Amino acid sequence: MGKDKPKVFLDSDRRKIGLSLVLVALVIVLDQLSKLWIRGNLIPGESLTIVGRLSLTYLRNTGSVFGLFANQSFLPIIIILASLGVILLFFRYLSRATGVGVMSASLFLGGAVGNLIDRLHLGYVTDFIDFRLWGNFHWPAFNFADAAIVVGIFTFIYALYLSGLFRTVYEHDRKSKN
Repeated sequence: MGKDKPKVFLDSDRRKIGLSLVLVALVIVLDQLSKLWIRGNLIPGESLTIVGRLSLTYLRNTGSVFGLFANQSFLPIIIILASLGVILLFFRYLSRATGVGVMSASLFLGGAVGNLIDRLHLGYVTDFIDFRLWGNFHWPAFNFADAAIVVGIFTFIYALYLSGLFRTVYEHDRKSKN
């Protein structure tokens, strides 16, 4: 039986890995420093108005996205670890990925790791960006890791669109119905 040849990275792969590592590190550092500042300068529930409808409000999120599954730390950790596995699998096939795809995966990875650090270290995620949309309705508080995850998801969808995947699926679906 033959041995598998070691994977050789191309220069473009190295650039993608470098870009990815820088972006992941930036997201984690920005996220952790901002949460550290919030925890050091506000007490839980305290709010500081920045401008108009934007406030910094220190909240402890024991659930997952938008406070779902509150007081269940195990389930969000499992979801984050599964998501990290999918992202790492994506990086295994890096040479096929576009720059937008690498950026989206890096944003998602950085955000997931940022929130995982909080969850493992504190037992909750520090949320603080509080934006009032109109009247008394406001979007649930979030943090930079959450923002990176959401931007990563939307840029990933955009990368899929650019790749022609949606068009291919649509054409395949149309042909199968005929």
